[in-house]
Amino acid sequence: MRRIILTTLALAPLLSAASEPAKRLNQAAVVLSEIMAAPDKGIPQELLENAHCIVIVPDLKTAAFFFGAKYGKGYLSCRSKNGTGWSSPGTVRIEGGSVGFQIGGSETDLVMLVMNDSGEGKLLSSKFTLGAEGSVAAGPVGRTATAQTDAQLHAEILSWSRTQGLFAGLALEGATLRQDLDDNAKLYGRKLENREIITQHVRAPRSAKNLMVLLNKISRREHAETTSSR
Repeated sequence: MRRIILTTLALAPLLSAASEPAKRLNQAAVVLSEIMAAPDKGIPQELLENAHCIVIVPDLKTAAFFFGAKYGKGYLSCRSKNGTGWSSPGTVRIEGGSVGFQIGGSETDLVMLVMNDSGEGKLLSSKFTLGAEGSVAAGPVGRTATAQTDAQLHAEILSWSRTQGLFAGLALEGATLRQDLDDNAKLYGRKLENREIITQHVRAPRSAKNLMVLLNKISRREHAETTSSR
């Protein structure tokens, strides 16, 4: 009995670590659901319908005392090439620093939409820097995209943040976005690259169900025009 107890105690931290990506998947689904449920304060519907990929990072950490340093983990998903369903999620890490991104040591939920093939290609690389390797702009807030500026119309990536209930577009530049092979291994049982998950139609883990159902519910393309970049 004593040996069983000791073994269980030894395995507990490992089991907890393995469950972290699954918990974060549910957090990502909750974040997106809450943002889209806010009346007249969500991401414009037509942007969701025409996005190639989405990135959701719940609880992005920001330390204002260290030049706006930030660190967080989240997920990306991309549409199938026929524009119908969304892919299984790949894990990402965002890290870097920018004085312009200081939010005073708070936790922030981050959402990004990738709007074209070029942005999708960069997103699925092992890592890239927002603003330097891919153009990024603060996304408009509301049910329609009529408030888009010229910069937003031509950006590869649009980004938003939610801090203490306040949801707004965010010009997130200078941060590095990279795939997280270790967390992919925890979800899929082996170290898959994000490009492999997206392009080879890897089966989604059970823990991704809530996020997948939500994405397909809020961003259907039945009534959206096919984008010219497809």
